[in-house]
Amino acid sequence: MEITVKTAQQLRLTEEEFEAIKIKLGRIPNFNELCAFSGMWSEHCSYKNSIKWLKTLPRDGSRMLVKAGEENAGLMDIGDGLGLVFKIESHNHPSAIEPFQGAATGMGGIHRDIFTMGARPIAALNSLRFGNLEEDKTQHLLSGIVHGIGHYGNCFGVPTVGGEIYFDECYHTNPLVNAMSVGTVAIGETVSAIASGIGNPVMYVGSATGKDGIGGASFASADITADSTHDLPAVQVGDPFQEKKLLEACLEVIQTGAVVGMQDMGAAGIICSTAEMSAKAGTGMRIDLDKVPTRQNNSPDSRKDMKAWELLLSESQERMLLVAQKGREKEVQEVFAKWDLPSSVIGEVTDDGILQFYMKDKLEASLPAIELVLGGGAPQYERVYTAPGYFALIKKFEPAVVPVPADLKLIAEKLIRLPSIASKRWIYTQYDSMVGTVNSSTNAPSDAVVIAIKGTQKGIAITTDCNSRYVFADPYVGAMIAVSEAARNIICAGGHPLGITNCLNFGNPYDPEVYYQFVHAVKGMGDACRKFDTPVTGGNVSFYNQNPDGPVYPTPTIGMVGLLDDIHRKMTLDFKKEGDVIFLLGVTNNDINCSEYLHKICGIEYSPTPYFDLEEEYRLQQKLTELIHKRIVLSAHDISEGGLFVCLCEAGFNGELGFSVITNNSCRKDAFLFGEAQGRAIVTVALEKVQLFESVLTDFPFEKIGVVTGSELVVDGDFWGTIDWWKENYDTAIETYLSKEEAGLALNTI
Repeated sequence: MEITVKTAQQLRLTEEEFEAIKIKLGRIPNFNELCAFSGMWSEHCSYKNSIKWLKTLPRDGSRMLVKAGEENAGLMDIGDGLGLVFKIESHNHPSAIEPFQGAATGMGGIHRDIFTMGARPIAALNSLRFGNLEEDKTQHLLSGIVHGIGHYGNCFGVPTVGGEIYFDECYHTNPLVNAMSVGTVAIGETVSAIASGIGNPVMYVGSATGKDGIGGASFASADITADSTHDLPAVQVGDPFQEKKLLEACLEVIQTGAVVGMQDMGAAGIICSTAEMSAKAGTGMRIDLDKVPTRQNNSPDSRKDMKAWELLLSESQERMLLVAQKGREKEVQEVFAKWDLPSSVIGEVTDDGILQFYMKDKLEASLPAIELVLGGGAPQYERVYTAPGYFALIKKFEPAVVPVPADLKLIAEKLIRLPSIASKRWIYTQYDSMVGTVNSSTNAPSDAVVIAIKGTQKGIAITTDCNSRYVFADPYVGAMIAVSEAARNIICAGGHPLGITNCLNFGNPYDPEVYYQFVHAVKGMGDACRKFDTPVTGGNVSFYNQNPDGPVYPTPTIGMVGLLDDIHRKMTLDFKKEGDVIFLLGVTNNDINCSEYLHKICGIEYSPTPYFDLEEEYRLQQKLTELIHKRIVLSAHDISEGGLFVCLCEAGFNGELGFSVITNNSCRKDAFLFGEAQGRAIVTVALEKVQLFESVLTDFPFEKIGVVTGSELVVDGDFWGTIDWWKENYDTAIETYLSKEEAGLALNTI
């Protein structure tokens, strides 16, 4: 067939990119080669519209064992000869089209990024965004995505231990599914994604290749439209039981010492893993595609057999590309045979830097590896950006136009039932949080998940965080808040923040207003990470989260890990006993900006970010660390969505203890109870330690706001009921939004 610029455009390449490909090859590419460039130069693989800004993020730290972006996931030293491997990635577009498989394969893919480095996954988290929960479409997407995450994680045997979920209209068509995996590995036993050693065999291991997932990387690099359902074949199909076998086989084969390098065949499939592994080593490969195990082999109808371009781009799940030491192929194959997994030698490492793909001895594609990859020949753009027009509406907001409600209790009752605030019990009960051999240190709730590292006294704290409405209001400040809240959650759990992985979800980068959001969010993230000494170890960028009505809120999800040198110092968020004194740490502000109260209850869409000061935030976290390490406080809980009142309720639920508080007369009562000003937390202190507590805080703002009660809630002397009533409404709110069909599916799943 004749290859023209129209062919390239049909493969989502631009005219300029097509011309660049011709120059790099010194000729017109054939169809197979053009398909390879289409996958590798897609936004999803090349980061062509984001890499220049990503390079500005802090990417070095004393505990980092590999440089950011050099491996499939971040790797940090946690002592005792152990490394912590972690990463977060998106699977938004596939989940929008086929929610169950889209979410399930997102979980499978992120776990493979962990164990391809030789680490055993020990925990999974997620960050999810949906539209209006009252709508049938949202309920369908929510049910399918949650079921997919739960099914894959439960069957694979890695516990889903935490996450977050928000509901807002902008995610109606394009939900966000961000999946995070964390694993541990003995330092010195990791495997790199590299193809070194001329003549070493290139091996295919894992599930056979099929036609599912073809073109997935380019599919994820386009807006979702009414025609996107026609791209359903781009959604992969996962098998968690097959992945469990692949995990065990990969960890076992690494121990033989026969493995030189290994990489997951994720986005863009074989072409991606061969190109990236070769480019990293400065080598090439000769690959015989007809030796790749396929599900279509030996079909009676030869027209159903897979073509070269399909083999190159298939994103079938549960597969790895492995480079072994020459002469040790049999050792590798024996391990995979033991686990009943296909394995075959499909080629060898060459010294010319060229990827040569053959099919029945016919050369189907010849490509320089370095020209395909990020940091090599892939294009790098810096788009034009302009401040969004809606900023003018934000600047017009005046809090004075919102009257303080006469009945604050009624407002609180509405707030506690909002889907983004209420208990996510309906969701997390579908996840097995105790599957496998990993255990959390206690079932008591804390702001970040804490997991014990077996064989040591250490624990790790993990969280995912981002309030995207804050980022929408001010991308720079909003992104700083996302990092700060993640660090605050780690601190409140008794940990010390180590580093982050991020999942940057934005709209179309060719829209100048969207690109403004992206650029300023990256700047804000970078400044906050430098302040907290939490380098960015990796992650991914997901553009094109948008539909004909516009983009989603800019959502730079932060996955943060922290370390507890002594897990017995873990701090929980729940009240401990009646009579304990409740203190508010941080500055009280007359602020209702961007709060759930203002947005959902008052119906005001445009307002500035809540009060935030990075220096004050840093000082708060230092003081919290001191109080926790000196065992002065009995509980710690940061103030976030829903404000102080929701924070107090959440602290009371676990032990069914109430509270009696007095509002601060220096600000509006609705701002004091429901405002979301940052840099604040509540702690409880035993009566006998109040004097010691106050002596530690002579140089930091705090106020005594009340005491823990037996069960009743009292605000400014008014009785607001008992904690069991509030807990029941908090726990059951989401179920009341769901149709009987969706609720029944969840119950059956549980």
